[in-house]
Amino acid sequence: MKKKFIALNTSIMIGLGSLFSIPAVQAESISNIESKRTGIQEEIAEAQKLIKELNAEQAKLTKQIEQVEQAIKENNAKITKTKEQIKETQADVDALKKSIAALEERIANREEVLKERALSFQESGGDVNYVEVLFGATDFSDFVGRVQAVATMAQADRDILAQQEADKAELEEKKAAVEKKLSNLKSMKVELEGMQVQIESQKKQSEGAMAKLEAKEATTKQLQESLEKKDANLASQIASILEERRQEAKRKAAEEQTLQQAAREAQQSTQSSTSNNSSSTSSANSKSDTSDKSKSTESAEPKAAAPKPSSANTGSAITAGYKYIGNSTYKFGGGRTASDIANGLFDCSAFVSWAYRQAGVSLPAHTDALAASGTKISASQMQPGDLVFFDTYKRNGHVGIYVGGGKFIGSQSSTGVAIANMSSGYWADTFKGYVVRVN
Repeated sequence: MKKKFIALNTSIMIGLGSLFSIPAVQAESISNIESKRTGIQEEIAEAQKLIKELNAEQAKLTKQIEQVEQAIKENNAKITKTKEQIKETQADVDALKKSIAALEERIANREEVLKERALSFQESGGDVNYVEVLFGATDFSDFVGRVQAVATMAQADRDILAQQEADKAELEEKKAAVEKKLSNLKSMKVELEGMQVQIESQKKQSEGAMAKLEAKEATTKQLQESLEKKDANLASQIASILEERRQEAKRKAAEEQTLQQAAREAQQSTQSSTSNNSSSTSSANSKSDTSDKSKSTESAEPKAAAPKPSSANTGSAITAGYKYIGNSTYKFGGGRTASDIANGLFDCSAFVSWAYRQAGVSLPAHTDALAASGTKISASQMQPGDLVFFDTYKRNGHVGIYVGGGKFIGSQSSTGVAIANMSSGYWADTFKGYVVRVN
């Protein structure tokens, strides 16, 4: 019986020992998983930060695309209007052609009259004059008649010549006016269409950049989703391990109760002293097991997750313009309303006028007026803040503000507000030395 008791106690100790050894292993696994989760959660935070940055870039690009689309829309309207004006002017040209034909016919008829008179004069010997006609009268009555005839003929010749000269002058004036108007409109149409091509190219570039950002965002979101799935899977593993631990503890508790009951039955069949000793031993073992269980449980708890201007005015004008660099779009006729200014839509002259207005200087918003709004100086005397002009589609067709170092800031059709190099390339070719210093 004593041997049986010893065997039962041994079984109890082995059973209780196995009860707390498994959770210790599980605790180590939970710690490793939590460590993995910490790394994954850090990667998720980085992905979320990147997505936020990409969204900010997308918002900026969206605004730029909206500005470009508005500029394209308004430029298209101007192109359409210019085409209509060209069509109307062409109709004027066609009407003028008919008028010219009538004038030319009248001129030809008068020339025929003059030719006939010249021929008649030649056939008479070429030496008949009005005086001879008058002195060839047969009597006084005939003389009076001849005087009246000569006067009429002389006045008629003068009238014909005067009408001839007037018609020719009118013809030339009409031709010049219509041709100038038609030429200006055609030049404007070419300029607008060129701008439209550049603006549409700018839009395509922005859309391309947007597509790349969207693709990058989609990839980052996929990575985030994948990481979140891994994190959820690890969390599920931890929950599973904890549940297994609870089930194992429950099973072991039931097993412990059964073994303890068997031990008590064995004790009752032995001698009293042996039973007391066995009871003391069992009590000590029970306390030791309880202490081990407490220590094992503590170790099984999961660890927490690781948590140069020429004056003050010109300098201010240049500085004011910098805010629109990379944040504006060229718009023909733009920059003259609060809406355009708020959305960074300028043409060259309006931008210059706006920039100087920020410095407290009032300037007109047209290139021709700006060209006459200050003191013309030599290009060799240029200083930051001086206005520089370029011969694009017409003389002084583009204007900007010189910033020094052979560069100027202005609203260009291809870039919007930007600093451009006037020492080489297109701007060097179109700069003819026209510089104005603002008074």
